[in-house]
Amino acid sequence: MADQSLIRNFSIIAHIDHGKSTLADRLIQVTGGLSAREMKDQVLDSMDIERERGITIKAQTVRLDYTAADGKQYILNLMDTPGHVDFAYEVSRCLAACEGALLVVDASQGVEAQTLANVYAALDNQLEIVPVLNKIDLPAAEPDRIKQQIEDVIGLDASDAIPISAKSGLGIDLVLEAIITRLPPPKGDPAAPFKALLIDSWYDPYLGVVVLFRVVDGMIKKGQKIRMIATNAPYQVERLGVFRPKMQVFDAIQTGEVGFFTAAIKQVADTRIGDTIVDEKNIHATPLPGFKDAQSVVFCGLFPVDAAEFEDLREAIGKLRLNDASFTYEMESSAALGFGFRCGFLGLLHLDIIRERLEREFNLDLITTAPSVIYKIHLRGGSILELHNPADMPDVTQIEKIEEPWIKATILVPDEYLGSVLKLCEDRRGRQIDLTYAGNRAMLVYALPLNEVVFDFYDRLKSVSRGYASFDYAITGYEEGDLVKMSILVNAEPVDALSMIVNRGRAEMRGRMMCEKLKDLIPQHLFQIPIQAAIGGKIIARETIKALRKDVTAKCYGGDISRKRKLLDKQKEGKKKMRQFGKVDIPQEAFIAALKMDEN
Repeated sequence: MADQSLIRNFSIIAHIDHGKSTLADRLIQVTGGLSAREMKDQVLDSMDIERERGITIKAQTVRLDYTAADGKQYILNLMDTPGHVDFAYEVSRCLAACEGALLVVDASQGVEAQTLANVYAALDNQLEIVPVLNKIDLPAAEPDRIKQQIEDVIGLDASDAIPISAKSGLGIDLVLEAIITRLPPPKGDPAAPFKALLIDSWYDPYLGVVVLFRVVDGMIKKGQKIRMIATNAPYQVERLGVFRPKMQVFDAIQTGEVGFFTAAIKQVADTRIGDTIVDEKNIHATPLPGFKDAQSVVFCGLFPVDAAEFEDLREAIGKLRLNDASFTYEMESSAALGFGFRCGFLGLLHLDIIRERLEREFNLDLITTAPSVIYKIHLRGGSILELHNPADMPDVTQIEKIEEPWIKATILVPDEYLGSVLKLCEDRRGRQIDLTYAGNRAMLVYALPLNEVVFDFYDRLKSVSRGYASFDYAITGYEEGDLVKMSILVNAEPVDALSMIVNRGRAEMRGRMMCEKLKDLIPQHLFQIPIQAAIGGKIIARETIKALRKDVTAKCYGGDISRKRKLLDKQKEGKKKMRQFGKVDIPQEAFIAALKMDEN
């Protein structure tokens, strides 16, 4: 049995692209977790999509053995976390299972919005934080300025921040020594009854559900009967072990350690993340403080392009849901698109990744409808409806008021781009809460309506700041708004996939832009097509796609004008009939492109 004082549980937190996964690679390499032949970049990022985009989506854990300078053998449990705002709940789960954190800051870019958000999350969990300056071998690195910035912006003492280069391996031994000397060992009573925190779970096609847990008190043995407090379900532990990063089976895991078990659990839904695991006989156990559930923020419809693929889509979504508890779905049908699913996501990146995984891993062609947020509709009778899909909006006469979700956004931006960022926030109906400076960087705090942020706020922010601004947000609550449902009519037929809820003051501009965009995207047909934006029965914008003109008189040469006239009249009759019965094909790209609003 290892001595509890020789265990260290820590996670690596940082803004996107500051080098968390690379540092994890180096630590695994230096401690001999993998041989040189098995080593590859981003070794803990197991999904193809993580490796391609160079981002971490799922937090991963690995157990390392390290012999310190004093000759003692330490066990290090490392958790590599995502940096993107959409996956903040992954970070919060890891921090609850750790005693310390390495805060990685890029020595050229400095403190960013996500750095702040993650540090505050770590401080809320009372973690010990060791600042690490990465990329000091870059010509643009300014370690002294960044140390000062960490002290000014975060308020952490950065005088003994460790300068490293995760890519070349410079300073990694200093990091390992700091983990041992500056981070505390786990607390917990080895003599108490067994109790553990469920950090994560995923589905393995061979083993069933694999549960990642951290032992808080006591110990767990192979074959032991356990119980989950939230679901009150008993299980028997079949296989027990740790990741190094490959699975290694153990007979027992003791207080303070992180490991995994399988117990013939059929569905991931049976294992609530943040749940407490106890011995089956321990019926009076008090649950540990878990995590708040991940709340879906953005909703959109996913429909198969070919209606025959609906069953394949249902199966694919079910499989993805097994490994991603933060993604929710329910069935819906649409007049224009047939059967599909209304899905809830943590943010736009999450939506994008789920859509890409469905298309890539399950070979599906999908149509995605306009992303929308949850609105609360207060009806005259006093009841409240939650509206996920603009197409389901009740009749205007029954509605007393509509409330929309607001967020508190923190934006860090270099001084020279401040004006354009302020203008962007004001254009999106934002209210400024705070503006402070740290060096030449401004820190803006704004209240913004979430539906203005969902579309393309992040892309616009990156473009007006040349990519230098960073953005983090948290939902604050609901406020009443002057909101209306805007429908798009193509050839006098409403297209539900394009209907959206907008602020009344901006409806006309939104409608006009939508119509102009669709005019360019829908190909010409043999008859004239009107495209209209409407609020209720009132048309607020219109564009017309001219008809393709086929020259029916080409084969008439010479002779009387009445022959040509007769052919032209016949064509006119045909077009009139076509406009009544003709069907307009809206191409797949048109849906997606129409929803990307660019406000020039």
